[in-house]
Amino acid sequence: MDTSSILIGLVSILIGGGLAFFAQNVLLKKRKEQLLKDAENEGETIKKEKILQAKEKFMRLKEEHEATMKDRERKMQSSEDRAKAKEKTLSQKTEEVTRKEKDLEKTKVDLDQKLTAVEVKNQELEKIQHKRVTELSRISGMSPEDAKTMMMEALTDEARTEAMVQIKEITEEAKLNANKEARKIVIQTIQRVATEQAVENAVSIFNIESDEVKGRIIGREGRNIRAIEAATGVEIVVDDTPEAIILSCFDPVRREIARLSLHQLVSDGRIHPARIEEVVAKTKKSLEDEIAETGKRTCIDLGIHGLHPELTRMVGRMKYRSSYGQNLLQHSREVANLCAVMAAELGLNVKLAKRAGLLHDIGKVPDDEPELPHALLGMKLAEKYGERPEICNAIGAHHDEIEMNTLISPIVQVCDAISGARPGARREVVESYIKRLKDLEALALSYDGVSSAYAIQAGRELRVLVESEKISDLKSDELSFTISQRIQTEMTYPGQVKVTVIREKRSVNYAK
Repeated sequence: MDTSSILIGLVSILIGGGLAFFAQNVLLKKRKEQLLKDAENEGETIKKEKILQAKEKFMRLKEEHEATMKDRERKMQSSEDRAKAKEKTLSQKTEEVTRKEKDLEKTKVDLDQKLTAVEVKNQELEKIQHKRVTELSRISGMSPEDAKTMMMEALTDEARTEAMVQIKEITEEAKLNANKEARKIVIQTIQRVATEQAVENAVSIFNIESDEVKGRIIGREGRNIRAIEAATGVEIVVDDTPEAIILSCFDPVRREIARLSLHQLVSDGRIHPARIEEVVAKTKKSLEDEIAETGKRTCIDLGIHGLHPELTRMVGRMKYRSSYGQNLLQHSREVANLCAVMAAELGLNVKLAKRAGLLHDIGKVPDDEPELPHALLGMKLAEKYGERPEICNAIGAHHDEIEMNTLISPIVQVCDAISGARPGARREVVESYIKRLKDLEALALSYDGVSSAYAIQAGRELRVLVESEKISDLKSDELSFTISQRIQTEMTYPGQVKVTVIREKRSVNYAK
């Protein structure tokens, strides 16, 4: 192989290597450009996502800020209204005080003038009396002291005799009128207080716009509904009931938290476990604030001041608690008003009676579930938070768990019984209600001549139809009285039962 061939081979190798190097550089440059382009696209995507998240967070913060501002404006408006009302009241009182001061000044001047005239007359009377005493002493031969002693002894004996007669008459009259006056006070108290009737139960109905929402609430493989039940402690029943979901729980506060949380989740549209926990937590805090506000508003409405914040919160919790179907807050407000009226009738401390009436059932709404009766538990809570001994005794004794040692205690017990026994206040069990109606009808049908009987007006009226051939008008009156007496002695019922005996005489003929 000559030198030229070698040179040609070397040149070929160099040219081939250069071409390969050039091609590799081109490929690397294209790959670099592709990587830069992909990085830019990914950066744009991340940037858009962050912007969307920032916008969503901004909107949420904006909504919370607007809600906070509205709440502040409402509170400021309420405070301003109260301040204006107080200012108006103070102005009126100031005017009234000024007017009374002027009247007192005028009265004082008149009294001074009259007093001067009375003093002049008294001096003249003293002179006349001294003259008469001297004349009488001369005629009777007795000194004024001896005459006074003899007259006082005679008057004392006469007054003692009349007092004994009067005391005997008053005692006998008091025995006759005591029960009558007690009933009168109770009846007047009931007539002067009226509250709305409220019945609650252990389930709440959550209405939805369409049955499609049920699937979103249940979630994939039931994860959403399990998350809601775990967060709220409420059993959620999703059945074939159209456009409705049942929330079941014995704790009304938990049911209300579940209802409000579901409403917010359905309105928002985002239903997943993390969102559920967030919404339930916010709802719990909001409801606690509402409970505290309800307790404060109740105390303000009733004119009760200086109540411990924890007792105020317990008063607010009564709104979501029922006893035998009667709302506990409405019952406590009613008992407080009844106690105030009855204490005023008896000349006792109205504020203490009203305070004891409001707090008498706080043992039903503790944070934990102790085994003590609610009256004793309420007494211990009242003692713990600094209530007066009279109020603590009234709370603990309103079901006779302890001995009563103040006059307020029997008032609270009586007013609690009045509120609970008021017709329509408490829900009866359906079975016992139906049985009472049947017993009423069966009692009337047991008499001869009764053709049919109907218990109407929820058992407050019994209408008895009799056969005119067997029962006369006179016997109808006797039958009505007899049935009413048997009902009164043999049956237990709220309020009163009206017995109406109907006797109808029909004469029917046909013209053919």
